[in-house]
Amino acid sequence: MKTPHLILASSSRYRRELLGRLQLPFEAASPDIDETPLPGESPQTTACRLAEAKARALAQQFPDALIIGSDQVAMLGDTRLDKPVTHANAVAQLRAMRGKEAVFYTALCLYNSRSGKLQTRLIPYHVQFREFDDGQIERYLLREQPYDCAGSAKSEGLGIALIARMSGDDPNALVGLPLIALVEMLAAEGLQVI
Repeated sequence: MKTPHLILASSSRYRRELLGRLQLPFEAASPDIDETPLPGESPQTTACRLAEAKARALAQQFPDALIIGSDQVAMLGDTRLDKPVTHANAVAQLRAMRGKEAVFYTALCLYNSRSGKLQTRLIPYHVQFREFDDGQIERYLLREQPYDCAGSAKSEGLGIALIARMSGDDPNALVGLPLIALVEMLAAEGLQVI
């Protein structure tokens, strides 16, 4: 049986690194979709809708493939935590998060562009932040520069020093691609990782 072509619908280097851990050949392509949340849409719904839209966006380009879409929406209470982009935004995010819990909702979609079969999962991950002072924020940002990371704290790097505890079904979900669920989805399509 021919191994299906595996496509990662993402331009994220973090997602590429995570998928590489499964040691399967894959190609990454940018889905180029509008990621704006819809009015009144819950974070969970946004993440699922965008993960599916990313996977479907590449179906014409890859008509005989398993296409992986993933999206993450991070929330601190009712406030959405986007990628900070600038130092000032990162400082503001980290000040707001100290001593509090953020929830990272990561949606995963596997779309079989040949059969039209779609699998979607939502994996929440909870992160409790330590109390830290402005000096620690500045030292962290100077060393890590996590301006492309929602919430400004990279758990896979020095940002772990800002975190008191984490809980959820898959720590990879926090970085942006839930591998545990993905392995199950691939198996349902007949693709065994090992």
